[in-house]
Amino acid sequence: MFPRTRPRRLRYNQTVRELVAETRLSRHDLVYPIFVKDGPSKPIASMPGQFRHGIGDLPRLATDLVESGVSSVLIFGIPPSSAPDASPAFDPNGVVQRALKTLRDATDELLLITDVCLCQYIDTGHCGLIANGRVDNDATLPVLAKVALSHVEAGSDIVAPSDMMDGRVKAIRDALDGAGHEHIPIISYAAKYASAYYGPFRDACDSAPKEGDRKSYQMDPRNAREAIREVLGDIEEGADIVMVKPALSYLDVISRVRDAVNVPVMAYNVSGEYAMIKAASAQGCFDEKAVVRETLESIKRAGADVIATYFARDIAGELDEK
Repeated sequence: MFPRTRPRRLRYNQTVRELVAETRLSRHDLVYPIFVKDGPSKPIASMPGQFRHGIGDLPRLATDLVESGVSSVLIFGIPPSSAPDASPAFDPNGVVQRALKTLRDATDELLLITDVCLCQYIDTGHCGLIANGRVDNDATLPVLAKVALSHVEAGSDIVAPSDMMDGRVKAIRDALDGAGHEHIPIISYAAKYASAYYGPFRDACDSAPKEGDRKSYQMDPRNAREAIREVLGDIEEGADIVMVKPALSYLDVISRVRDAVNVPVMAYNVSGEYAMIKAASAQGCFDEKAVVRETLESIKRAGADVIATYFARDIAGELDEK
């Protein structure tokens, strides 16, 4: 009585599955976050397999990363000291500035991206300067611009402000353009949520706020429409790439942002997401490589063009180039 229909799911073999796959992950889609410091390298207990890399060890790390297929790194500095004015962040001889020069001398095959924020460099642990017990958004902007400019002058290819101060993209863009660096792109942490998933990162950098939290300037995890406003505002100010952070609990936000903008979208597969997979894998709960691949492909499928992930070094060599 009813016409025969084709099965909903065709029994493809592996070759055909690859031919018709809707999502493709390339090693060039991945950015590997690294932590740099003075002194010897030390493992990060809450992030198995990750290290606080001593600057002296960076040439060897650069060689290893290139050989493993990693093509881009996102650099976070761990300074030996902090200050009320965050001056270690823009010191020409600061930890990030010296790391950039060391990596640049070691290889020309890595794209060097630097995180621009104050939390590791200011004694309060907040992402902005403090006045009268509160984060002073406007007073923070010129400091962030100085930090970004110091990174570029030391060799950064892209700067990535993660502070979530209003107006910081324009302040940085104006400072870079004014110094003749119009060609340097800005990756804006445009939709950065006040997330509990950052715990291992804060352990790695010792960057937790000494008092209070960051909910007054990072986004409420319950909001998605707000993310679009934040993203569009940063693009208007000059952002070349916009980021959603974290990734896995915010796949819907990645998708919404992808539909709303015509610039590249980046997602950050953050430290807590990394630590959960590592912990479950250590208990024998699943095949770690398979879960990592599925995780990153889900972030790509949601709409991310670029993914910052601590798994980049593990998986890059298994991925095709585009």
